[in-house]
Amino acid sequence: MVKDGSVNLIGFGECQSHGVIKGTVTDFKAASDSTHSALLAAEQSAGVKIDEVYLAQTGGHLEGFHNQAEVNVSAVDNKVSEVDIETVCRLAKAKSLPQDRTVVHHIRRPFVLDHKLVGRNPEHLHGKRLAVGYWTVHGLESVIANSIHVIRGFNVLVGDMILSSLASGTMVTTPQDRQHGALVIDIGAGATDFVLYRDGGPYLTGIVPVGGAHITNDLTLGLRVTEGQAEKLKIRHGRALVHTRDKNDKVWLNGDFAIGDRQFPRQSIEMITEARVRELLEVVKKKLGAEFTPETCAAGVLLTGGGARLPAISEAATKVFGVPAEIGAMPPGMDEKLNRPQHATVLGLLHYGLQSRNQADGAGRRRSRGLLQKLFAGS
Repeated sequence: MVKDGSVNLIGFGECQSHGVIKGTVTDFKAASDSTHSALLAAEQSAGVKIDEVYLAQTGGHLEGFHNQAEVNVSAVDNKVSEVDIETVCRLAKAKSLPQDRTVVHHIRRPFVLDHKLVGRNPEHLHGKRLAVGYWTVHGLESVIANSIHVIRGFNVLVGDMILSSLASGTMVTTPQDRQHGALVIDIGAGATDFVLYRDGGPYLTGIVPVGGAHITNDLTLGLRVTEGQAEKLKIRHGRALVHTRDKNDKVWLNGDFAIGDRQFPRQSIEMITEARVRELLEVVKKKLGAEFTPETCAAGVLLTGGGARLPAISEAATKVFGVPAEIGAMPPGMDEKLNRPQHATVLGLLHYGLQSRNQADGAGRRRSRGLLQKLFAGS
């Protein structure tokens, strides 16, 4: 509910995810059942009917590229006009995509006037050449359509689609963080989303199709246990950095000494979880490439998502990126049940939902409506 320009949370629901692998729907019925359970729980908690949702987008099918355009300022007195801004933005977003792909987000970078950074609104400034770049995120239409069909199956409208990284990043960064430069890494079950902030806004986003479920799978293979047992060992004894030095230090699988209960070296568990976490963080750093430098990331690394609950993960990120890292904090006043890393994305969706209601004529909302119409034209 929107009240006095803020979100009033009146209920929530959550359910174990099924039918989705690496952010992509692989079993429509299983994904639908899980989604329906979560929606019903939210409705029962709030005591109201849900009629519209905001849908997070993630998955290995999403890709991004940077495209920049530059125009001459048209006025005789070299004053930048609204027309100049609209022209350079249109040209910077004009790069075509393959037929089976569609734009999910155009993320605008700061304007540059005569080779000088001028921020988010150059109108009325004086200069000769105006330039701007966009980080454009695009994905497979079929994959996006499948995720929307899951929601539409319950006669619920999809109001907008937002990148998971932008949703969670908005919740755990402050305007100062975004201005000074920050990297937000959201470690989910099947995928890890990241967004690099610079000069006050998102600069680059990306996705690694690896998450907490892959840590569980490594434990399954390394310790020869079931997936459920591996998940239990990960939650209870996993660490992003090895702490145990005694090879004889062992932990029980269940601790009830029943048939089938057995012991495992604590160090082995920590070594397996550390290796996967280090690999994941190094892949993120490699994807960022030269765009990431400690000098342009003064606010450091902020970790969120369910995977951020793994002990010592902040220390592991500090070692990989060479800048301070910490678990991203939610805005003050958040309900204790929701003030957890795994809820950052859904709370970020609410933020964007409120934003789009307050700015109903915003370009971002028009873009998403157009995308939804394109995907379901004639349906």
